[in-house]
Amino acid sequence: MNKEWSELNKTMQSQIGRKTEYKAGFETLHQLREILMNELITLKNELDRDSFNAMPYAGADGYHSKSVAYSIWHIFRIEDIVAHTLIKNDEQVFFSREYQRRINSSIITTGNELSGGDIADFSRRLDLDELYAYIFEVRGSTEAILSQLEYTDLKKKIPPDTKERLLSLNVVSSDEKAAWLVDYWCGKDIRGLIKMPFSRHWIMHIEACQRIRKKL
Repeated sequence: MNKEWSELNKTMQSQIGRKTEYKAGFETLHQLREILMNELITLKNELDRDSFNAMPYAGADGYHSKSVAYSIWHIFRIEDIVAHTLIKNDEQVFFSREYQRRINSSIITTGNELSGGDIADFSRRLDLDELYAYIFEVRGSTEAILSQLEYTDLKKKIPPDTKERLLSLNVVSSDEKAAWLVDYWCGKDIRGLIKMPFSRHWIMHIEACQRIRKKL
């Protein structure tokens, strides 16, 4: 893992565990996410369209086996779902802003259920400009939600009725490669969700994108 990103992530995780420092932890998280978002902007500026769809490590064991386009979709669908359905319990940006139509996506899910040629086909059809519009909106909305959280909120678990609402939206596939996400998320408190989908999850997939770019 990139040393700078790893250190920021460790610092953030420590800070949000303490009442006197959790706000500073959110500032550290914002700093980390700003750096990572700049990496995604660099990808947009440097890669041509075919490179966004390319899978030079197809069949490998790891996040780098996907495409860049898929990876970006995956990061932000998960964040949108977790931030809005699980934490704030309101409408996801994806639905409120009609991003399925705008991005020209064949799915509304996280994409965990896709593999191999399905990922390649999915990637080719995406409107990248709209995909990037989506990720900017999701990032902004997540950080607005975080700014409203109190320290006591971080200890809250996901209530059963929220889990049922998540299931009813069909945004997580019932395929075994995806269905585990529901119990994984709903078994965490808000602090636990911040530590993964909003931070470490970004790092893992963006590092995979960098590896793909280097190979290309």
